[in-house]
Amino acid sequence: MNPNNRILFAGDPHGNFKPLIAAVQEHKPEAVVLLGDYDLDKPLEYCLREIIDMTQIWWIPGNHDFETPSKYKNLFHSALADKSLHLKVIEIAGVRIVGLGGIFLGRVWYPPMQPKWKDKTHYLSTQRLNNKSADMSLKYKSAIWYDEFQALKALKADILVSHEAPGSHRHGFHVIGELAAAMCVKTIFHGHLHENYSSVIKKNIHVHGVANTAVANLVGNTLKNSNEVSVD
Repeated sequence: MNPNNRILFAGDPHGNFKPLIAAVQEHKPEAVVLLGDYDLDKPLEYCLREIIDMTQIWWIPGNHDFETPSKYKNLFHSALADKSLHLKVIEIAGVRIVGLGGIFLGRVWYPPMQPKWKDKTHYLSTQRLNNKSADMSLKYKSAIWYDEFQALKALKADILVSHEAPGSHRHGFHVIGELAAAMCVKTIFHGHLHENYSSVIKKNIHVHGVANTAVANLVGNTLKNSNEVSVD
């Protein structure tokens, strides 16, 4: 096996898992990491039933995964619920990977602006009295919260996987690169923006955008039709 293929990174499937399944069946990686936006009409383990016994499956959530209660349940209450990388550092196939799911939301925190809330408790405490005990809405659950983001900086990792893009992309956020630098991350993989590209940002951090339904390996090469095609 090509050592660069021991971990694969899957761009937003939006309901189409066939390219990922085909890549796993061909390249037989030790693990795959899914970068969000699954649009699940069935539990995640059902959609990946052909490969669930072939490789480790890890994931972070995207904004689409909070759109409806059913999409949320099919991910966060699936048999793979414990494989979320969001706000965690996990050693996978010998590589420390940290996950940052969700998106920056103006009503919570939209860098470079200051956060609207210190944390989730602060937000809930300001809601109307009769809603204080209510669960947070899915929209707010999809947000990246400032305090949780900052807490990651005390950890160390080799790879950051995020749904949002760092400043390498015109629609990205420089704070993600700052987070990666603080964590001594060498490589970032992200989804969300549906583009395959590679770039280098400050601190010589390599960034790989993975397009929707695309599958990339550890060096950012996109796997297609039995061939590895380098990303320009």
